[in-house]
Amino acid sequence: MNRNMMKQAQKQLAQLQKIQDELETLQVEGTAGGGAVKIVMTGKQAVESVTIEPEAAEDIELLQDMVAAAINDASTKAQELAAQKMSVITGGMNIPGLS
Repeated sequence: MNRNMMKQAQKQLAQLQKIQDELETLQVEGTAGGGAVKIVMTGKQAVESVTIEPEAAEDIELLQDMVAAAINDASTKAQELAAQKMSVITGGMNIPGLS
């Protein structure tokens, strides 16, 4: 590997680390049931908070479905956020394992 390639690789690794750090602090919100259930998740898919409106607790099976749907919504948004941030490094190419 020549010197220019090494510098480019180091630059990309530094960018990758910066993006990974940023994803830990960025948040997305997933909702279900018209906002009756809200999940706040980091860009690295760690759940930060769960908010459930009291009326959502009246039907436990429906509540369980709404919680799952809200988590899935937040997870999808977090993945999209990560892919968007990573596109800076990958030039828009989808590289498995980087998002």
